[in-house]
Amino acid sequence: MAKFLAELLGCTLPSKGASPMFESKSHSRVGLKSSTKQKTSIFSALASEKSLSDCKKEQQWKPPMYSSITPVCFTSPLIEKPIGKESMPQTPPFSAMFDSSGYNRNLYQSAEDSCGGLYYHDNNLLSGSLEALIQHLVPNVDYYPDRTYIFTFLLSSRLFMHPYELMAKVCHLCIEHQRLSDPNSDKNQIRKIAPKILQLLTEWTETFPYDFRDERMMRNLKDLAHRIASGEETYRKNVQQMIQCLIRKLAALTQYEEVLAKISSTSTDRLTVLKTKPQSIQRDIITVCSDPYTLAQQLTHIELERLNYIGPEEFVQAFVQKDPLDNDKSCYSERKKTRNLEAYVEWFNRLSYLVATEICMPVKKKHRARMIEYFIDVARECFNIGNFNSLMAIISGMNMSPVSRLKKTWAKVKTAKFDILEHQMDPSSNFYNYRTALRGAAQRSLTAHSSREKIVIPFFSLLIKDIYFLNEGCANRLPNGHVNFEKFWELAKQVSEFMTWKQVECPFERDRKILQYLLTVPVFSEDALYLASYESEGPENHIEKDRWKSLRSSLLGRV
Repeated sequence: MAKFLAELLGCTLPSKGASPMFESKSHSRVGLKSSTKQKTSIFSALASEKSLSDCKKEQQWKPPMYSSITPVCFTSPLIEKPIGKESMPQTPPFSAMFDSSGYNRNLYQSAEDSCGGLYYHDNNLLSGSLEALIQHLVPNVDYYPDRTYIFTFLLSSRLFMHPYELMAKVCHLCIEHQRLSDPNSDKNQIRKIAPKILQLLTEWTETFPYDFRDERMMRNLKDLAHRIASGEETYRKNVQQMIQCLIRKLAALTQYEEVLAKISSTSTDRLTVLKTKPQSIQRDIITVCSDPYTLAQQLTHIELERLNYIGPEEFVQAFVQKDPLDNDKSCYSERKKTRNLEAYVEWFNRLSYLVATEICMPVKKKHRARMIEYFIDVARECFNIGNFNSLMAIISGMNMSPVSRLKKTWAKVKTAKFDILEHQMDPSSNFYNYRTALRGAAQRSLTAHSSREKIVIPFFSLLIKDIYFLNEGCANRLPNGHVNFEKFWELAKQVSEFMTWKQVECPFERDRKILQYLLTVPVFSEDALYLASYESEGPENHIEKDRWKSLRSSLLGRV
């Protein structure tokens, strides 16, 4: 985990094959273009948006404060309203979940909250004791927590306690305070509170289903749900639906992880394949898919599928060991559940190495140049689709040193389109050009008339960095010991936007042959890439010659 975080955040580690997204650009074929060059972004409507405050913020490395977002949308509640019964308090729609300041303006403040360990300012919840925040999560006959609060607290609470510990406390409050365990309790009161408790459990299982891979979580869930459902056929049906839906999600996750493990176990180095199979009979990406637009579509399939399996809690769990407030070291091993997030980063690295492999492998210069132009077109199509992660992976692959040093090959390439793409992903001014394009894609998604226009796949490494620096830049607790909930509003705001994007279904037709190639074809290691590069265009100095001889000896078994 430490190595993963260090690579993700751009730290230097003494290891080979570092992720292309962090590779030094000192050997880059083309320097990143100046901002005076004309933009050709499809989101040109936003290209001129740059306020004075934006300029000031760009001088520092800080996470962006988005002015408007559309947070995650839950599926329809499973609670059916019994005829003649009081309905549950309505929470605001998730499209209006956060306002421009980063937290909700209406938290249904009750009289008890003002003196019960919660601190408000202008009707905004800013901080509170952990116990008070837990009690604020639990509904009663007259109160149901705001949906934004539920999402924010469930997301951030794991920085202070295990989800199973929170679930145990919630169950205790529900059972004891609402007297669900008392056979003589008022049935009418139970009918009023039961839909609210069930709604809370439904939102938890729908938004954070991976919490329930813990048997303790599932045991508490079933126990509380059973108490709610006893004696009411309607509630019994809804509990059954909720648990079945949760089990399906967990089964799908297990199946997905098994597929990832299988792909990983069958991967081999491309150089090994070259030794056993003549290069003349090997396929390349162009023979598998000659159309750049089709390849961009298939890349989008992979991106959206892998995004879909990342749980929102993984963004918090990735950095939980950074929190200095928790002295329970035994918690860390259980909290570092970021497998899907890490698998997505590994996909980025694989795609970058695949691009570099496909470029370095051809013997003839004209074939290498053709491959470079092909990937430039694929990258452009990814940009137009809104697939910024694949776009950056392709650019990273083409900027890897074994590729960028191929000067004779690049001399045959028309690089105008590539220069434009590099300009759009220019890291200067805190990736201002990319952030502008991302806002345009997000706006397009909000007003989309087709499923294709809804696609927004962010440059994932930068999203992680934004969340990391937000977490590092603000304390989890205030000097008085209260939880700094204002920080967690902003954290939830950023994660909820990602949740919206990851739920988009890919509208393109799947091509199994292309997908199989992208996911399983062997790729060169970093050393093999350098060797292929030197074999294509010879070493230019003594350092390169010495490295070439060393690589030939170690990789090919000859001098």
